[in-house]
Amino acid sequence: MSAEAAQRIALLRQEIEAHDYRYYVLAQPVIADAEYDRLMSELRDLEEAYPELVSPESPTQRPGGLVETRFEPVAHRVPMLSLANAFKQDDLQQWEARNRRLLEGRALGYAAEPKIDGLAVSLRYQGGRLMQGATRGDGFTGEDITPNLRTIADIPERLNEPIDLEVRGEVYMATADFEALNARRLNEGEGLFANPRNAAAGSLRQQDPRVTRTRPLRFWAYAAIGLPSVPTHTEALARLADLGLPVWQDAASLSDMDAVWAYCQRYEQLRPTLPFEIDGVVIKVDAVREQAELGAVGREPRWAIAFKFPPIQATTRLIDIRISVGRTGTLNPVAILEPVAVGGVIVSRATLHNEDEIRRKDLRLGDVVIIQRAGDVIPQVVKSIPERRTGAEQPFAFPEHCPECGSAVIKPEGLAMRYCTGGTVCHAQLVEQLKHFASRRAMDIEHLGGKLAESLVSQGLVRDLSDLYHLDRATLLTLDRFAEKSVDNLLGAIADSKARSFERVLFALGVHEVGEQTARILAEQFGSIDALATATLDDLLAVPGCGPVVSQRIHEFFAEPRNLAVIEKLRAAGLQFRARAQAALAGPLAGESYVFTGRLATMARPEAEALVVKLGARASSSVTKATTRLVAGEEAGSKREKAQKLGIPIWSEDQFLAHLRTVAPEVVVPGGAS
Repeated sequence: MSAEAAQRIALLRQEIEAHDYRYYVLAQPVIADAEYDRLMSELRDLEEAYPELVSPESPTQRPGGLVETRFEPVAHRVPMLSLANAFKQDDLQQWEARNRRLLEGRALGYAAEPKIDGLAVSLRYQGGRLMQGATRGDGFTGEDITPNLRTIADIPERLNEPIDLEVRGEVYMATADFEALNARRLNEGEGLFANPRNAAAGSLRQQDPRVTRTRPLRFWAYAAIGLPSVPTHTEALARLADLGLPVWQDAASLSDMDAVWAYCQRYEQLRPTLPFEIDGVVIKVDAVREQAELGAVGREPRWAIAFKFPPIQATTRLIDIRISVGRTGTLNPVAILEPVAVGGVIVSRATLHNEDEIRRKDLRLGDVVIIQRAGDVIPQVVKSIPERRTGAEQPFAFPEHCPECGSAVIKPEGLAMRYCTGGTVCHAQLVEQLKHFASRRAMDIEHLGGKLAESLVSQGLVRDLSDLYHLDRATLLTLDRFAEKSVDNLLGAIADSKARSFERVLFALGVHEVGEQTARILAEQFGSIDALATATLDDLLAVPGCGPVVSQRIHEFFAEPRNLAVIEKLRAAGLQFRARAQAALAGPLAGESYVFTGRLATMARPEAEALVVKLGARASSSVTKATTRLVAGEEAGSKREKAQKLGIPIWSEDQFLAHLRTVAPEVVVPGGAS
């Protein structure tokens, strides 16, 4: 067995070193982190079982990373070590127990902060001035990338004090910036980065700092060497902040492992909401003196450990691409994958968005691909790994006929999607149309979900939307698992939906590009379905928020005889196709027009819009000369600039609420009463 173990250990070391080279030097990884961690764990377990086979050159005995020969080498005065990993609460408890034994039972305090997914660097300051910046490299020798690091705005050229200091931290890329960078590269036909860390690494290793300057890199300090009279890691972070370096403000000093575990759980829940990627939490013994006593073993300090979250990326194989047909006839490609665990969930399907994306990412059936759960929810294919192709992979061709109804498929010029021309003849489109029509924000027909919509269409009970209003009790009782009470509830909800306003009926019709806001504006502008149906393209283009694409889609919808026929049948069924006279027109805000932008703190924007409409005003999505006021929340964008150019008054949310309390004291608004 020892001979077999030696052979396996040699193979693992060779494979890990090859992946280290691709990751640290080329910035072109071909496996996801989880797969790399499995290789390293297997090697570590074998070396623990056969200690006589441990070698100082083993990847387990040295920090991760390699020295890039294109850059000048920099010897680290103090090695930049890697961290041991914990994957469950028991691992943390064992780590603490081991440290307490080494410290003869002393109780330990801890420091904790998120483990940001970036590239570790070292910054050397002399007299408070930045003199040199280097990568971690192999932990003992890094690469001099000073010119590239100087392009990062977060890294100060001068500290707030003339101090000699070595700062260690992480260079990273915010998630939104990474997505924008990859989108730009996709449009320009360049290779995609697998993740923000890969993008940060590739950006820092540019030979031309001007290229690095174009990349949206950030920096976060997590340690320092040479800070005098700082007894704990927590106090060291506070001192770094005083010197002008960015640190994580929610780094915590924790008294025991229960508090550590609670911190880890909190950040695992916060993970999807953070503006950057984290893959865990770093826990350190807080006292510097006890850190020194514990020391390091091999490549890892005993006094620190990384609690790793389930990976949000993984590598798997693309087995097939299947087409689903959407409500508007779009042919939506879906990746069928070999099942793989991502973020604690088994993933076997992922979105591919459209044909252009498949082509730009060069995805082929049989490819090994990197997938991730976007926002930890929706799985998506990030990229293929051409280096792992065998030659058996096949390009995917979109069908020329709808896979659901056999109708011809078209791809309008300038659009990314292909469309089925079958309309309501297409079973799949009709099911999706019915689901949208009955949804809460449209006609709000409770009890009509996806399964029932599928059943009604498949059994021929609903051939277009108007058939919904001619369903009878006897027929519905024949449906599987549909009892008398369920039937009565459904029929009651259908009857109630006839009272929905014109703007909601318009939204429910599912006109391409017409959302709730646009439907409300159209209802206000035209007043009836007849006026809207006969509107010219120029009439539509004059409506705020209706650009050329939206106007064209509306015009095409009402030019289709089948749609007009359905509208007539819905009108006969009693639906509202004319805007009701607004009692609120005589309200305190009558004649005014409001636009809301940015993020409001006290209410959602649709709530604010509904509130001003209730008080007689108009709520618009576009700033025009007719706008009375713009209410700007946090992160307000181009609408604020346009309002300034037009001289439109700009109110804060507090000013808006104060005004409402003055003119409409009978209305309850956040922060005030009736």
